[in-house]
Amino acid sequence: MKGDSSTFHVDVFWSMRSPFCYLSLDRLLEMERNFEVFIDIRPVWPIAVRKPDFFKTVNPKYRRYHSADCTRMAEYLGIPFRRPPVPDPIIQDEQTMEVAKDQPYIRTLTLLAAAAQVRQAGLPFMDKVMRLLWDGSTDNWHEGDHLLNAMNDAGLNGHALFADIEADPDRFEQVISENEAAQEASDHWGVPLMVYNGETFFGQDRVNILLWRMMQDGLPERA
Repeated sequence: MKGDSSTFHVDVFWSMRSPFCYLSLDRLLEMERNFEVFIDIRPVWPIAVRKPDFFKTVNPKYRRYHSADCTRMAEYLGIPFRRPPVPDPIIQDEQTMEVAKDQPYIRTLTLLAAAAQVRQAGLPFMDKVMRLLWDGSTDNWHEGDHLLNAMNDAGLNGHALFADIEADPDRFEQVISENEAAQEASDHWGVPLMVYNGETFFGQDRVNILLWRMMQDGLPERA
């Protein structure tokens, strides 16, 4: 819940394809559960959409280290994890690193996330949908009622969210564009990116530092 004007507010710029966003989820949920803070999840397109040539030009060590590090972090945190989801939200040739022009999976996921953001329910949405993608319990998350059920389990009306993005996708494209502009105005470009009171905190390993900063400013516990 957003709460009143005295509630602390954090913007979190988020990619549905980011394992590190998933790995930050439990700590963000705990923060909002225990403190008077509204965590506004603001979905952005993943780098594979924004910069399709990124994986062709980046140092090959990037992917190797990134993969090993998120797996290690999941083990450290005791979080169920499988990379990539099945199917990967980004359609990409793993040999050539070519990113397909048509990206129906990540488009649907990100538009739905934007629709949840408009309802001020981005964090509950992520609580169920990111687990569906990343915890390894579900294959073919894009088929049947998996997504619908996840959104319903989050307390959202999955049918309504699907109807919204089908009826007016441009509206939610605009929400994502505004999120990306706000992210660009911050001091970092990656995800998860948390911005509180103009201060930028990048990465899942900065969640506790964010909490520390807000507590310095008098963040109250929930009654």
